[in-house]
Amino acid sequence: MARSPEKQRDPKASLALLWGEQEQPRRGPKPSLTPDRITATAIAIADAEGLDAVSMQRIAAELDVTTMALYRYVPGKTDLIDLMVDTALGTPSPGGAEGGWRPRLTEWARQCWALYRRHPWILSATAMRRQLMGPNQLAWLDAALAALADSGLPPARRHDTFLLIVGHIRSLAQQRLDANQEGDREWNRLTGELLERHGARFPALTAAIAAGAFAPQQEDPLDYGLECILDGVAALIDRTAPQP
Repeated sequence: MARSPEKQRDPKASLALLWGEQEQPRRGPKPSLTPDRITATAIAIADAEGLDAVSMQRIAAELDVTTMALYRYVPGKTDLIDLMVDTALGTPSPGGAEGGWRPRLTEWARQCWALYRRHPWILSATAMRRQLMGPNQLAWLDAALAALADSGLPPARRHDTFLLIVGHIRSLAQQRLDANQEGDREWNRLTGELLERHGARFPALTAAIAAGAFAPQQEDPLDYGLECILDGVAALIDRTAPQP
């Protein structure tokens, strides 16, 4: 039985592909397919239908080529997903935020949140696995660390701050993916009926619901958590700053 082309993965070859450092043919006609074209097609499918809809067979059908033709350019779906993530990320805009580390990091976080809303499949594409990182993914990390460069935080705490903000954004992205208006209405109805019978057992929850704590919010869901994180970072900077 013939082995699938995806069975073996060469990390060096995968990195070369991700960073555009793979050896190019020196002679012959220009190929009709390229990794960039294959990746762009995969991203379009994922944006429209989710990551599960992406397969080498589906991409081949979209490009009107055989599935095996794709493997000449992208060894398998794992490499393809790495390419998709790095391409979809692009590079963060420099932005015009002034006034120190906090406005710069806020602008970075807003750009990152917009990216997760634009490409929600990135959440599952980067979850629970140690993936190869391309130049764009590293550029986002570099930009976050650069935003904190004059904060006075040591490098390890700058990285921890980056992880906190990304964790907040990923949590919001997951909530957005899980949102179901019909399901939410049914949950609200059933919960309301339960609390009518048992509200006295949960006075704080009953009061919060009555005050609209669970009602849809108008403000950007990023804001509150981001402000809490940045307030904590600011307090840490003040607490650890050298005393005159």
